[in-house]
Amino acid sequence: MAFLTAISSNENLVLHKHLNNGFSLPPKTSFSHHLSIICMKTQPTHVVKSSISQSLQAQEELVTSKPLNLVFPEFNFDEYMKLKAKMVNKALDESVPLLTPIKIHEAMRYSLLAGGKRVRPVLCLASCEIVGGEESMVMPMACAVEMIHTMTLIHDDLPCMDNDDLRRGKPTNHKVFGEETAILAGDALLSLSFEHVAAKTPRNVSPQRVIQAVSELGSAVGSQGLVAGQVVDIASEGKQVSLEELEYIHVHKTSKLLEASVVCGAILGGGHVIEVERLRKYARCIGLLFQVVDDILDVTKSSEELGKTAGKDLENDKATYPKLLGLDKANEFAGELVAKAKEELSYFDASKAAPLYHLANYIAHRQN
Repeated sequence: MAFLTAISSNENLVLHKHLNNGFSLPPKTSFSHHLSIICMKTQPTHVVKSSISQSLQAQEELVTSKPLNLVFPEFNFDEYMKLKAKMVNKALDESVPLLTPIKIHEAMRYSLLAGGKRVRPVLCLASCEIVGGEESMVMPMACAVEMIHTMTLIHDDLPCMDNDDLRRGKPTNHKVFGEETAILAGDALLSLSFEHVAAKTPRNVSPQRVIQAVSELGSAVGSQGLVAGQVVDIASEGKQVSLEELEYIHVHKTSKLLEASVVCGAILGGGHVIEVERLRKYARCIGLLFQVVDDILDVTKSSEELGKTAGKDLENDKATYPKLLGLDKANEFAGELVAKAKEELSYFDASKAAPLYHLANYIAHRQN
């Protein structure tokens, strides 16, 4: 049976008290303390092995095994990203044909095919490859995580949420198709994501692994994942927020889906439980890193540079890392996160780990 763990009691405390008019925990003394907490929260949620004793043995090995002294080979990251993004875009285009009713499928395609960096699907592909899997085994899942990500963008931009007019340099979905259709387009993409994995994952991937990956993905999106982060984020507007509360928001709102992208790729690619959990730790760090950098860019870049409205968090009085820590400390925290993520890759073959290594650098240093 699947080995499940619930959200930690501390996380539930943050959620419960914050939704009941807020509270403030004593601040921690260093980012390193927070970083250790983040990594400790990466217990297996849907491990590949069926035996609890095997799971416990794997956890012990995670602690006691030693990293390799990796020397990464020459790697053309830009070409890798272009090639993978091109393949993902083709698969996404094929996944949502223009069917009747035309309007809803046009709305789905409008946002899904609007471009973007395709970081989540590329992470999914790279994590499959690092454990020895083939791209075809995980492409449906790579498309699924991008469908879900696109759904979150459509819904985030709605007037009842962030009320934004610009996304990826284009008018937001509700500005083009209306609020009603935009809501339904997001709903349809969420539904399609799970259907796509179930129907299109090739038969050389075991049903057990497909079920585990689908469960991982559903958990990341639901009321103890992305939705939980969104709820607490909305409740935090205009309030004093502690560093722990801000971490809760971003780990759930942003990091969970990035984590699922990596972990699902490793599961479907045939990864051993130890490999999956090391990649989970990597993903938890880069997931939070993605949001820290997003917060920094929101106050340092223009709308034209970002392809979306700059300064929106400040305008909505939302909690962000630069607001809470200051810009210099936020940049310092980002540096610690990327270093910890790279450390987790030191247990893998260097040639296979190169894409994920460079993806961590890319997330840390991106400009939009």
